[in-house]
Amino acid sequence: MITMRRKPETHRINRSGWLRAAVLGSNDGIISTASLLIGVSAAGQEHIMLTGIAGLAAGAMSMAAGEYVSVSSQADIETADLLKEHIELQTYPAAELRELVNIYVKRGIPRKLATQVARQLMKQDALGAHARDELGISSTLKARPLQAALASSTSFAIGASLPLAIAAVAPMPVLLPMLVGSSLLFLGILGAIAAQIGNASILRGAWRVIFWGATAMSITAGTGKLFAYMLL
Repeated sequence: MITMRRKPETHRINRSGWLRAAVLGSNDGIISTASLLIGVSAAGQEHIMLTGIAGLAAGAMSMAAGEYVSVSSQADIETADLLKEHIELQTYPAAELRELVNIYVKRGIPRKLATQVARQLMKQDALGAHARDELGISSTLKARPLQAALASSTSFAIGASLPLAIAAVAPMPVLLPMLVGSSLLFLGILGAIAAQIGNASILRGAWRVIFWGATAMSITAGTGKLFAYMLL
């Protein structure tokens, strides 16, 4: 009898931290920069490239700072909860054991077996067991501020450079339609790639990004035209 060796399992959840930040950054880079260029162009203003480059730099720095601060806040909460759990384990070990047993019982494990499992896990790594099963904190989903900041700012700059490249080569008479069309194409590709990495529906992933990108660009173009009219 031939036994087939099973391939090691791979899961996509460990990509969630950097993937979320990267998708957010690149999506925001394309939409915000394209919308900025479209709004300025619709208003009939000059120095479009200078405006776009300034928007790229400001957006990348803003994404880095925003991601770092927000994910650092999450990390602070995790640290505080782990410290609290550590103190409780030192002060009330029996109560913490019962708490872990009850968690496993609620998940369908018989109480006798749940008690054995909880005791063994607490003997090996009590804080790790409570962090994982009580608090929902694991190494896979742990907050990583620097990783999120780098992924978000880098992807923003890459995303923003795409409409900027179009603006650099497109003739002024066709700048608006080329910006809109190419940016929606870029967004669709981005949504499809993100969906593929996350093993989700490619069409759904592409469509939702295109829809919200088109909405943002339309509102920005309308705002630019409105203010241009008001300033006449």
